[in-house]
Amino acid sequence: MIAPAEILNARCLIVDDREENVLLLERMLRRAGYTNVSSTMDPLSVCALHRANCYDLILLDLQMPGMDGFEVMQGLQAIEAEGYVPVLVVTARSGQTRRALEAGAKDVVSKPFDLAEVLMRVHNLLEVRLLYQQVAQQNAALEETVKERTAEIELLKNRFEAESIYLKHDIDRGFNFGEIIGQSAALGAVFVKVEQVAPQNTTVLLLGETGTGKGVVARTIHLRSARRDRPLVTVDCTALPANLIESELFGREKGAFTGSTSRQMGRFELADGGTIFLDEVGEMPLELQAKLLRVIQDGEFERLGNPRTLKVDLRIIAATNRNLRDEVSKGRFREDLYYRLNVFPITVPPLRERKEDIPLLVKVFIAKFNKKLGRTFETVERATLALLQDHHWPGNVRELESVIERAVITSRGAALRVSDRFEASPPASEGAGQALKGLHELERDQIALVLRQTGWRIEGAAGAAVRLGLNPSTLRGRMRKFDIRR
Repeated sequence: MIAPAEILNARCLIVDDREENVLLLERMLRRAGYTNVSSTMDPLSVCALHRANCYDLILLDLQMPGMDGFEVMQGLQAIEAEGYVPVLVVTARSGQTRRALEAGAKDVVSKPFDLAEVLMRVHNLLEVRLLYQQVAQQNAALEETVKERTAEIELLKNRFEAESIYLKHDIDRGFNFGEIIGQSAALGAVFVKVEQVAPQNTTVLLLGETGTGKGVVARTIHLRSARRDRPLVTVDCTALPANLIESELFGREKGAFTGSTSRQMGRFELADGGTIFLDEVGEMPLELQAKLLRVIQDGEFERLGNPRTLKVDLRIIAATNRNLRDEVSKGRFREDLYYRLNVFPITVPPLRERKEDIPLLVKVFIAKFNKKLGRTFETVERATLALLQDHHWPGNVRELESVIERAVITSRGAALRVSDRFEASPPASEGAGQALKGLHELERDQIALVLRQTGWRIEGAAGAAVRLGLNPSTLRGRMRKFDIRR
């Protein structure tokens, strides 16, 4: 409904070439309470006046010198984008009613006119006009609301799809080793720390050799936290190409760089409300470590190509097989970032320090690969089990899993047999450390040799990645890890 005060305050214009008619209509409207009434005797000025004042009603005479009422209405129709011409025609010419209505007039009053009739028609036309404007405003507001809600739905849809991709990726990985399996004292110490820190919102740093199960520990912490219903987003810092790692972590806008054809949410944005697991964080380029530090401290970052600051609420779990203190001393890792990550360190023990867990792990892996490969092994030869427990496992649980998968494929008969020929175990922990160091040096030398042989070409059929049997992004990660430069 339109309030009476709104109608009386509507903008009215009287257009007539005869002064007595103008004065009569003005006096009539003002006595009826209309407060915003103006007039003109020049039909050529009507369109300009309407553009400036947006009249709610124009009382228009048809017969005027220089420009008649039909020409005025034609000009008004060009101004009104919606096609609504707020005109009440007042005319002494008979037979013009139909033509006036076809020209856009909303009503016609014949001269000589009855004042009461004119007032009634003015009131009705103004009420309709103001209702029309009110509906138009409400429609515009509704369209804006729909547009905002559509944008929100699209954002949630994109986020859900992106989260689903990461969750599917994690499910496809089979939860790494399935569960944290073992009853050893060394693993028990890890359980205690996980129970202590999981309910908190504290940053956790997982330390340990490659293949010990740091990813499984990270998942366990997440699933025992208050964020368990939100995603755990995993970032393998060694697998991300150096030229794309920033956009992968923090997102990018369309056109942020060459080849960026669409907007992409970064891993930190996807993990909002949940947990982000930065695997092998020691491999992160130094230039990005400052940006990571800001996210840890303030929960803020910007997408590439967009100056607007985004804020996230997430928990950070990081993992590394490097000695970050040494990396700090060598200038390859920021000291302030190290202290921000090292709030609650948990060292995951290597398999050689919890050999009593090997029979349990073997049992779980046999069941896993029986199901995967359609086999039915239930027992393990004693000699095989003794061989497995005697090995020093430089590749840890991941190496054991691969050995059992091969054994399930190659064994014949009812009992599982391992055909691998393991090297003898080092006599002492120091020797083990030296053996591991030798393996690292051997890998570094081999990568450097192949790179030199291929002219430092990484990708392509003749590239180093193909010759080494590695993914190009993995090779780049190893090059950063071993500080191999041309």
